[in-house]
Amino acid sequence: MTARDDIVAASALTLAAAIRSRRLSSVEVVEAYLTRIDEANPVINAIVQVTADAALADARDADARLAHGDETGPLHGVPFTVKDICETAGVISAAGMPERAACTPDRDAVVVARMKSAGAILLGKTNCPPGGEGGETTNPVYGRTGNPYGIDRTVGGSSGGEAAAIAACMSPIGIGSDSGGSIRVPAHFCGIASLKPTSGRVPATGTLNLPGGMSDYRSQIGPMARYVDDLSLAFPILAGEDGRDSAVIPMPIGDAAAVRFPGLRVAWYGDDGLATPTPSIMATVAAAADALRQHGAALVEARPPCLPDARPITERYWQTSANGFTTDLMRDWDAFRTAMLSFIAHFDAIVCPVDYRCATSGSNDTSLRFNYTLPFSLCGWPCVVVRAGMDSEGMPIGVQIVARSFREDMALAIGRQIEGALGGWQAVPGE
Repeated sequence: MTARDDIVAASALTLAAAIRSRRLSSVEVVEAYLTRIDEANPVINAIVQVTADAALADARDADARLAHGDETGPLHGVPFTVKDICETAGVISAAGMPERAACTPDRDAVVVARMKSAGAILLGKTNCPPGGEGGETTNPVYGRTGNPYGIDRTVGGSSGGEAAAIAACMSPIGIGSDSGGSIRVPAHFCGIASLKPTSGRVPATGTLNLPGGMSDYRSQIGPMARYVDDLSLAFPILAGEDGRDSAVIPMPIGDAAAVRFPGLRVAWYGDDGLATPTPSIMATVAAAADALRQHGAALVEARPPCLPDARPITERYWQTSANGFTTDLMRDWDAFRTAMLSFIAHFDAIVCPVDYRCATSGSNDTSLRFNYTLPFSLCGWPCVVVRAGMDSEGMPIGVQIVARSFREDMALAIGRQIEGALGGWQAVPGE
């Protein structure tokens, strides 16, 4: 692997192996990505702070430590990016807010520190809505992020800058956050893979507007990449107690490679009955279900009857969270979760759309965005998104794979199978 285009399109897993075996140096990899950022970012505007000098210095140090035979982590010498709501020591963390335009933290968020401890090298910060809240990635500090597959198209939000950077090969792997769909919808719009872990898996310490603890049950930080295997690589690095976020639960992490498909029970639906997807999206979800069926899984077309309750409960949560939760809200939320548990008791996983549309252009109605992601945020279940097709205009289509709590291994295994059958991430045409 020598050509720059091969380097920037490779998986983080491949890059880590190439650096470890000395077939590539970390400096070569970082330089290739910096060149790609110089080419693509002025148009896409996904990376808002590029840490070029520090990244090159870290890469030289990574190569030197490897040459000296020092112990290395699973991402030794591999660059990564992170959504701008995560604090980064010595690097501006504005989160799209004018009052934070010069904010430079003195320490890293826990997830950033864990990536660095695994040997990864910070390449830059990615764009988000103000404060990391909202469904469109634009803000008064850095402006709008465009979709690599159509610059006038949305990348969604709020991890839209991260999704666009990875899709356009400006970063091999990164970190986003998801409360109602903020990792999953941008991954769908930009054609990459992503994981929203189970609530209680990853500490939010050092991340703006994610207080952690029991007051923030819906939100999780998770990895984003072009390939599902990279999600499996990064997830154990990010997960686990930090002694500060009281919501994190010390649960073992399963091995996706150990999941066996014969006899697996999977529910799938292409329409939630509330926001009818485009024909291309419904056909793609059906193709994903068929790919699992051909691999031995038992597929049943079914959807949870309580889905219509998800958005009203979430909207009540949005309205009341600033002033404290009401007892009625919590009772209704608990009842919804119980109903969802009754449904998934018959299945190992659920496959469904991520959104009812592909990435759109202009100021289109977004009132139904997140319809397909909100139910699983309320449940706190792990969700993987993987690209499985595209529409007639060449825009990516992702599918959402949902598993029971703490069964990220199940969702990742199913995502990997769909990726292999239906193609996964595809380079932007003409590049």
